[in-house]
Amino acid sequence: GSAEELEPIVPEGDSLIYEEELLRNPYSLKLWLRYLETMDSGKKGKTDVPFKVKRLLYERALKSLPGSYKLWNMYLRERRDRVKNKCITDPAFEAVNNAFERALVFMHKMPRIWLDYCKFLQIQRKVTRTRHTFDRALRSLPITQHDKIWKQYILFVKQSKVPEMACRVFRRYLKLEPDEVEDYVEFLQAHGQWNESAHLLAKALNRETFNSKKGKSKHQLWLELCDLCTKHAADIVGLRVEPIVRGALRRFTDDVGRLWAALADYFIRLGHFEKARDVFEEGLATVLTVRDFSLIFDAYTQFEETMISAQMQLETDRAEAAAAAGQEAAGADEQDDEKVL
Repeated sequence: GSAEELEPIVPEGDSLIYEEELLRNPYSLKLWLRYLETMDSGKKGKTDVPFKVKRLLYERALKSLPGSYKLWNMYLRERRDRVKNKCITDPAFEAVNNAFERALVFMHKMPRIWLDYCKFLQIQRKVTRTRHTFDRALRSLPITQHDKIWKQYILFVKQSKVPEMACRVFRRYLKLEPDEVEDYVEFLQAHGQWNESAHLLAKALNRETFNSKKGKSKHQLWLELCDLCTKHAADIVGLRVEPIVRGALRRFTDDVGRLWAALADYFIRLGHFEKARDVFEEGLATVLTVRDFSLIFDAYTQFEETMISAQMQLETDRAEAAAAAGQEAAGADEQDDEKVL
Protein backbone atom coordinates (compact mmCIF):
# COMPACT_ATOMS: atom_id res chain seq x y z
CA GLY A 1 0.00 0.00 0.00
CA SER A 2 0.98 3.65 -0.12
CA ALA A 3 2.96 5.37 2.60
CA GLU A 4 -0.21 7.17 3.70
CA GLU A 5 -2.04 3.88 4.24
CA LEU A 6 0.79 2.48 6.33
CA GLU A 7 1.02 5.58 8.51
CA PRO A 8 0.17 4.65 12.12
CA ILE A 9 -3.08 5.98 13.51
CA VAL A 10 -1.39 7.40 16.63
CA PRO A 11 1.72 9.55 16.72
CA GLU A 12 4.85 7.46 16.53
CA GLY A 13 6.17 8.76 19.85
CA ASP A 14 3.03 7.81 21.83
CA SER A 15 2.91 4.44 20.14
CA LEU A 16 6.51 3.71 21.07
CA ILE A 17 5.91 4.75 24.69
CA TYR A 18 2.96 2.32 25.05
CA GLU A 19 4.82 -0.48 23.26
CA GLU A 20 7.79 -0.09 25.62
CA GLU A 21 5.47 -0.07 28.65
CA LEU A 22 3.67 -3.19 27.40
CA LEU A 23 6.98 -5.01 26.95
CA ARG A 24 7.64 -4.46 30.66
CA ASN A 25 4.04 -5.13 31.81
CA PRO A 26 1.97 -6.99 29.18
CA TYR A 27 -0.75 -7.95 31.70
CA SER A 28 -1.82 -4.44 32.71
CA LEU A 29 -5.47 -3.92 31.72
CA LYS A 30 -5.29 -0.19 32.36
CA LEU A 31 -2.32 0.13 30.05
CA TRP A 32 -4.07 -1.70 27.19
CA LEU A 33 -7.21 0.41 27.67
CA ARG A 34 -5.23 3.65 27.61
CA TYR A 35 -3.45 2.50 24.45
CA LEU A 36 -6.81 1.77 22.76
CA GLU A 37 -8.21 5.14 23.88
CA THR A 38 -5.19 6.87 22.35
CA MET A 39 -5.98 5.19 19.04
CA ASP A 40 -9.56 6.51 19.28
CA SER A 41 -8.27 10.04 19.76
CA GLY A 42 -5.90 9.77 16.80
CA LYS A 43 -6.55 10.84 13.22
CA LYS A 44 -10.16 10.93 12.06
CA GLY A 45 -11.55 10.27 8.62
CA LYS A 46 -9.86 6.90 8.13
CA THR A 47 -12.10 3.87 8.52
CA ASP A 48 -10.89 0.54 7.11
CA VAL A 49 -7.13 0.75 7.65
CA PRO A 50 -7.25 2.24 11.16
CA PHE A 51 -9.76 -0.37 12.27
CA LYS A 52 -7.47 -3.13 11.01
CA VAL A 53 -4.71 -1.65 13.12
CA LYS A 54 -7.00 -1.31 16.12
CA ARG A 55 -8.35 -4.83 15.70
CA LEU A 56 -4.79 -6.14 15.74
CA LEU A 57 -4.22 -4.25 18.99
CA TYR A 58 -7.40 -5.73 20.49
CA GLU A 59 -6.23 -9.21 19.50
CA ARG A 60 -2.85 -8.62 21.14
CA ALA A 61 -4.56 -7.35 24.30
CA LEU A 62 -6.90 -10.34 24.44
CA LYS A 63 -4.03 -12.74 23.90
CA SER A 64 -2.41 -11.31 27.03
CA LEU A 65 -5.69 -10.94 28.98
CA PRO A 66 -8.17 -13.53 27.61
CA GLY A 67 -10.24 -13.40 30.80
CA SER A 68 -10.99 -9.66 30.66
CA TYR A 69 -14.73 -9.09 30.30
CA LYS A 70 -14.21 -5.39 29.65
CA LEU A 71 -11.85 -5.99 26.71
CA TRP A 72 -14.07 -8.63 25.11
CA ASN A 73 -17.17 -6.46 25.52
CA MET A 74 -15.50 -3.43 23.93
CA TYR A 75 -14.03 -5.50 21.11
CA LEU A 76 -17.30 -7.27 20.25
CA ARG A 77 -19.24 -4.01 20.36
CA GLU A 78 -16.85 -2.42 17.88
CA ARG A 79 -16.99 -5.49 15.63
CA ARG A 80 -20.79 -5.34 15.62
CA ASP A 81 -20.80 -1.62 14.87
CA ARG A 82 -18.56 -2.20 11.86
CA VAL A 83 -21.08 -4.53 10.16
CA LYS A 84 -24.41 -2.99 11.15
CA ASN A 85 -24.86 -1.24 7.77
CA LYS A 86 -23.91 -4.29 5.70
CA CYS A 87 -26.17 -6.96 4.20
CA ILE A 88 -26.74 -9.86 6.60
CA THR A 89 -25.34 -12.31 4.03
CA ASP A 90 -21.99 -10.50 4.03
CA PRO A 91 -19.09 -12.76 5.21
CA ALA A 92 -18.21 -10.06 7.75
CA PHE A 93 -21.18 -11.18 9.87
CA GLU A 94 -19.82 -14.71 10.13
CA ALA A 95 -16.43 -13.28 11.13
CA VAL A 96 -18.14 -11.48 14.04
CA ASN A 97 -19.95 -14.71 14.96
CA ASN A 98 -16.56 -16.42 15.16
CA ALA A 99 -15.30 -13.63 17.43
CA PHE A 100 -18.27 -14.26 19.75
CA GLU A 101 -17.51 -17.98 19.81
CA ARG A 102 -13.90 -17.25 20.76
CA ALA A 103 -15.07 -14.88 23.49
CA LEU A 104 -17.43 -17.48 24.95
CA VAL A 105 -14.55 -19.89 25.51
CA PHE A 106 -13.55 -17.52 28.34
CA MET A 107 -16.78 -15.55 28.94
CA HIS A 108 -19.29 -18.44 29.14
CA LYS A 109 -20.35 -17.32 32.66
CA MET A 110 -21.22 -13.81 31.49
CA PRO A 111 -24.92 -13.46 30.54
CA ARG A 112 -24.37 -10.14 28.73
CA ILE A 113 -22.06 -11.77 26.15
CA TRP A 114 -24.63 -14.54 25.54
CA LEU A 115 -27.46 -12.05 25.16
CA ASP A 116 -25.50 -9.85 22.75
CA TYR A 117 -24.58 -12.90 20.68
CA CYS A 118 -28.18 -14.14 20.52
CA LYS A 119 -29.42 -10.69 19.55
CA PHE A 120 -26.77 -10.48 16.84
CA LEU A 121 -27.84 -13.89 15.48
CA GLN A 122 -31.46 -12.74 15.46
CA ILE A 123 -30.48 -9.81 13.25
CA GLN A 124 -29.04 -12.36 10.80
CA ARG A 125 -32.33 -14.34 10.80
CA LYS A 126 -30.54 -17.50 11.93
CA VAL A 127 -33.46 -19.07 13.80
CA THR A 128 -32.06 -22.54 14.54
CA ARG A 129 -28.62 -21.25 15.45
CA THR A 130 -30.15 -18.63 17.73
CA ARG A 131 -32.20 -21.30 19.52
CA HIS A 132 -29.13 -23.51 19.97
CA THR A 133 -27.19 -20.54 21.36
CA PHE A 134 -29.94 -19.73 23.87
CA ASP A 135 -29.88 -23.39 24.96
CA ARG A 136 -26.10 -23.30 25.33
CA ALA A 137 -26.41 -20.16 27.46
CA LEU A 138 -28.90 -21.88 29.77
CA ARG A 139 -26.57 -24.87 30.12
CA SER A 140 -23.55 -22.65 30.86
CA LEU A 141 -25.03 -20.14 33.30
CA PRO A 142 -26.10 -20.82 36.89
CA ILE A 143 -29.86 -21.08 37.50
CA THR A 144 -29.85 -17.74 39.35
CA GLN A 145 -29.07 -15.98 36.05
CA HIS A 146 -31.49 -17.92 33.84
CA ASP A 147 -34.24 -15.30 34.17
CA LYS A 148 -32.12 -12.87 32.12
CA ILE A 149 -31.82 -15.40 29.29
CA TRP A 150 -35.43 -16.60 29.38
CA LYS A 151 -36.84 -13.09 29.02
CA GLN A 152 -35.09 -12.60 25.66
CA TYR A 153 -35.57 -16.28 24.66
CA ILE A 154 -39.36 -16.05 25.01
CA LEU A 155 -39.43 -12.77 23.09
CA PHE A 156 -37.41 -14.44 20.31
CA VAL A 157 -39.71 -17.49 19.96
CA LYS A 158 -42.80 -15.27 19.91
CA GLN A 159 -41.35 -13.33 16.97
CA SER A 160 -39.93 -16.38 15.17
CA LYS A 161 -43.18 -17.40 13.40
CA VAL A 162 -42.40 -21.07 14.15
CA PRO A 163 -45.26 -22.03 16.52
CA GLU A 164 -44.08 -25.60 17.13
CA MET A 165 -40.65 -24.41 18.32
CA ALA A 166 -42.27 -21.68 20.44
CA CYS A 167 -44.55 -24.23 22.15
CA ARG A 168 -41.62 -26.48 23.06
CA VAL A 169 -39.63 -23.57 24.50
CA PHE A 170 -42.65 -22.24 26.43
CA ARG A 171 -43.26 -25.69 27.99
CA ARG A 172 -39.68 -25.75 29.26
CA TYR A 173 -40.03 -22.21 30.60
CA LEU A 174 -43.20 -23.09 32.54
CA LYS A 175 -41.30 -25.79 34.45
CA LEU A 176 -39.15 -22.98 35.86
CA GLU A 177 -41.83 -20.27 36.07
CA PRO A 178 -45.29 -21.91 36.25
CA ASP A 179 -46.98 -18.58 37.05
CA GLU A 180 -46.11 -17.28 33.56
CA VAL A 181 -48.75 -19.60 32.09
CA GLU A 182 -50.99 -16.71 30.95
CA ASP A 183 -48.44 -15.56 28.35
CA TYR A 184 -48.36 -19.07 26.92
CA VAL A 185 -52.16 -19.33 26.95
CA GLU A 186 -52.42 -16.06 25.00
CA PHE A 187 -49.83 -17.32 22.51
CA LEU A 188 -51.73 -20.61 22.03
CA GLN A 189 -55.04 -18.84 21.51
CA ALA A 190 -53.45 -16.52 18.95
CA HIS A 191 -52.41 -19.64 17.00
CA GLY A 192 -55.69 -21.53 17.41
CA GLN A 193 -54.38 -24.11 19.91
CA TRP A 194 -57.58 -24.12 21.97
CA ASN A 195 -57.25 -27.55 23.58
CA GLU A 196 -53.82 -27.03 25.16
CA SER A 197 -54.70 -23.50 26.30
CA ALA A 198 -57.85 -24.81 28.05
CA HIS A 199 -55.89 -27.59 29.77
CA LEU A 200 -53.22 -25.15 30.99
CA LEU A 201 -55.79 -22.67 32.29
CA ALA A 202 -57.67 -25.44 34.13
CA LYS A 203 -54.41 -26.74 35.63
CA ALA A 204 -53.47 -23.24 36.81
CA LEU A 205 -56.86 -22.69 38.43
CA ASN A 206 -56.51 -25.98 40.31
CA ARG A 207 -53.31 -24.71 41.97
CA GLU A 208 -54.02 -22.95 45.23
CA THR A 209 -50.79 -20.95 45.01
CA PHE A 210 -51.46 -19.58 41.50
CA ASN A 211 -51.51 -15.80 41.22
CA SER A 212 -52.22 -14.05 37.93
CA LYS A 213 -49.25 -12.00 36.70
CA LYS A 214 -51.72 -9.91 34.69
CA GLY A 215 -53.75 -8.96 37.74
CA LYS A 216 -56.79 -11.10 36.90
CA SER A 217 -58.97 -12.54 39.65
CA LYS A 218 -59.86 -16.23 39.91
CA HIS A 219 -63.39 -15.18 38.93
CA GLN A 220 -62.18 -13.69 35.63
CA LEU A 221 -59.99 -16.70 34.87
CA TRP A 222 -62.86 -19.13 35.56
CA LEU A 223 -65.11 -17.22 33.18
CA GLU A 224 -62.35 -17.17 30.54
CA LEU A 225 -61.99 -20.94 30.87
CA CYS A 226 -65.74 -21.45 30.52
CA ASP A 227 -65.89 -19.22 27.44
CA LEU A 228 -62.89 -20.98 25.93
CA CYS A 229 -64.36 -24.44 26.45
CA THR A 230 -67.87 -23.60 25.25
CA LYS A 231 -66.95 -21.51 22.19
CA HIS A 232 -64.45 -24.09 20.90
CA ALA A 233 -66.33 -27.22 21.95
CA ALA A 234 -65.20 -29.35 19.00
CA ASP A 235 -61.50 -28.69 19.75
CA ILE A 236 -61.56 -29.54 23.46
CA VAL A 237 -60.41 -33.11 24.16
CA GLY A 238 -59.76 -34.76 27.51
CA LEU A 239 -61.42 -32.01 29.57
CA ARG A 240 -64.85 -32.45 31.18
CA VAL A 241 -66.46 -29.20 30.16
CA GLU A 242 -69.92 -29.66 31.73
CA PRO A 243 -68.56 -30.17 35.30
CA ILE A 244 -66.29 -27.13 34.85
CA VAL A 245 -69.20 -24.87 33.87
CA ARG A 246 -71.46 -26.30 36.59
CA GLY A 247 -68.65 -25.72 39.10
CA ALA A 248 -68.52 -22.09 37.99
CA LEU A 249 -72.33 -21.87 38.37
CA ARG A 250 -72.00 -22.89 42.01
CA ARG A 251 -69.09 -20.52 42.67
CA PHE A 252 -70.22 -17.34 40.90
CA THR A 253 -73.87 -16.50 41.42
CA ASP A 254 -73.50 -13.12 39.68
CA ASP A 255 -72.98 -14.71 36.24
CA VAL A 256 -75.35 -17.68 36.28
CA GLY A 257 -77.41 -16.45 33.32
CA ARG A 258 -74.34 -16.10 31.12
CA LEU A 259 -72.96 -19.47 32.27
CA TRP A 260 -76.21 -21.37 31.61
CA ALA A 261 -76.33 -19.87 28.11
CA ALA A 262 -72.65 -20.80 27.58
CA LEU A 263 -73.27 -24.41 28.66
CA ALA A 264 -76.23 -24.70 26.29
CA ASP A 265 -74.09 -23.16 23.51
CA TYR A 266 -71.47 -25.86 24.19
CA PHE A 267 -73.99 -28.63 23.47
CA ILE A 268 -75.35 -26.78 20.43
CA ARG A 269 -71.84 -26.61 18.93
CA LEU A 270 -71.47 -30.35 19.49
CA GLY A 271 -74.82 -30.96 17.76
CA HIS A 272 -76.56 -32.23 20.93
CA PHE A 273 -79.70 -30.14 20.48
CA GLU A 274 -81.93 -32.02 22.91
CA LYS A 275 -79.31 -31.75 25.63
CA ALA A 276 -79.06 -28.00 24.91
CA ARG A 277 -82.86 -27.68 25.35
CA ASP A 278 -82.61 -29.49 28.70
CA VAL A 279 -79.91 -27.06 29.85
CA PHE A 280 -82.01 -24.04 28.79
CA GLU A 281 -85.03 -25.43 30.67
CA GLU A 282 -82.94 -26.17 33.76
CA GLY A 283 -81.47 -22.68 33.69
CA LEU A 284 -84.88 -21.01 33.37
CA ALA A 285 -86.16 -23.05 36.29
CA THR A 286 -83.28 -22.28 38.66
CA VAL A 287 -82.26 -18.63 38.12
CA LEU A 288 -83.47 -16.10 40.66
CA THR A 289 -83.17 -12.73 38.91
CA VAL A 290 -85.05 -11.20 35.99
CA ARG A 291 -81.77 -10.28 34.30
CA ASP A 292 -80.52 -13.88 34.29
CA PHE A 293 -83.92 -15.20 33.23
CA SER A 294 -84.14 -12.80 30.28
CA LEU A 295 -80.58 -13.59 29.21
CA ILE A 296 -81.28 -17.34 29.11
CA PHE A 297 -84.71 -16.84 27.53
CA ASP A 298 -83.27 -14.66 24.75
CA ALA A 299 -80.60 -17.26 23.99
CA TYR A 300 -83.22 -20.04 24.06
CA THR A 301 -85.60 -18.24 21.65
CA GLN A 302 -82.71 -17.42 19.32
CA PHE A 303 -81.71 -21.09 19.32
CA GLU A 304 -85.27 -22.22 18.52
CA GLU A 305 -85.62 -19.61 15.76
CA THR A 306 -82.39 -20.83 14.22
CA MET A 307 -83.60 -24.45 14.41
CA ILE A 308 -86.93 -23.56 12.78
CA SER A 309 -85.17 -21.57 10.02
CA ALA A 310 -82.81 -24.49 9.37
CA GLN A 311 -85.73 -26.93 9.24
CA MET A 312 -87.65 -24.70 6.82
CA GLN A 313 -84.58 -24.33 4.62
CA LEU A 314 -84.14 -28.10 4.65
CA GLU A 315 -87.76 -28.64 3.59
CA THR A 316 -87.38 -26.05 0.81
CA ASP A 317 -84.22 -27.74 -0.45
CA ARG A 318 -85.96 -31.13 -0.44
CA ALA A 319 -88.94 -29.74 -2.37
CA GLU A 320 -86.66 -28.12 -4.94
CA ALA A 321 -84.66 -31.32 -5.32
CA ALA A 322 -87.87 -33.35 -5.78
CA ALA A 323 -89.17 -30.88 -8.38
CA ALA A 324 -85.89 -30.99 -10.28
CA ALA A 325 -85.93 -34.79 -10.22
CA GLY A 326 -89.53 -34.77 -11.54
CA GLN A 327 -88.61 -32.46 -14.41
CA GLU A 328 -85.66 -34.67 -15.36
CA ALA A 329 -87.91 -37.75 -15.33
CA ALA A 330 -90.56 -35.99 -17.48
CA GLY A 331 -87.86 -34.94 -19.97
CA ALA A 332 -86.54 -38.48 -20.16
CA ASP A 333 -90.06 -39.82 -20.87
CA GLU A 334 -90.54 -37.29 -23.70
CA GLN A 335 -87.24 -38.37 -25.26
CA ASP A 336 -88.30 -42.04 -25.07
CA ASP A 337 -91.65 -41.24 -26.77
CA GLU A 338 -89.88 -39.39 -29.60
CA LYS A 339 -87.62 -42.41 -30.18
CA VAL A 340 -90.61 -44.76 -30.38
CA LEU A 341 -92.32 -42.49 -32.96
